[in-house]
Amino acid sequence: MDPERLIYPLMKYVLVGPAMRLAFLPSVSGLRHVPRTGPVILAANHLAFVDSFVLPLMVPRRVHFLGKHEYFTGVGARGRAIATLFRSVGAIAVDRSGGRAALDALDTSARVLEEGGAFAIHPEGTRSPDGRLYRGRTGVARLAMRTGAPVVPVAIEGTDRVQPRGRAVPKPGRIGLRIGAPMDFTGRDAGTPRGRAAREVTDEIMEAIRDLSGQEYVDDYAPRPENGS
Repeated sequence: MDPERLIYPLMKYVLVGPAMRLAFLPSVSGLRHVPRTGPVILAANHLAFVDSFVLPLMVPRRVHFLGKHEYFTGVGARGRAIATLFRSVGAIAVDRSGGRAALDALDTSARVLEEGGAFAIHPEGTRSPDGRLYRGRTGVARLAMRTGAPVVPVAIEGTDRVQPRGRAVPKPGRIGLRIGAPMDFTGRDAGTPRGRAAREVTDEIMEAIRDLSGQEYVDDYAPRPENGS
């Protein structure tokens, strides 16, 4: 067996998972909406770096997610260790420069779903700079329409308090997840230009996330921080 596949349950159930539960006392509602098997897209708001680890921790499935390609390209023993860690917890490298690199990440994400896996995505594309919910990018809709996977909206709460922007290590504090009912977008691009359908579907997903989170919505893309994080 691939040794990286062994690290995921070790991290989730033995090393990191119990420590995070103790530190964050997480509460979860709506877990019944996450299918136990089959492809599913978990679409969540994005408040802090730790979000990508909180979501897999609370969902009883192996969850894949996108990670900056810089996490996979470090040099030396430390760089290789970080790359192994991120791959082991389900991260998929994405080059956010756009173009062919972004399409490659979309293809890899689609393969996860086509193989019956669970995939988590933050449609905003980057962390909210002020706690508001920003306009979603259309990759989530394109994945849903391409694969037929249902989209489960998720509201993450409290991670911006335990890990404010600029803080490397989260501090103890309560966090939570609110999980909504699955959304089916099969055939939404039939007879409709793909770009327009993707925009409409994405807006519906963001509306569902907003209803769960109660965040103020901003109809504009979140600005990326200068350091690219």
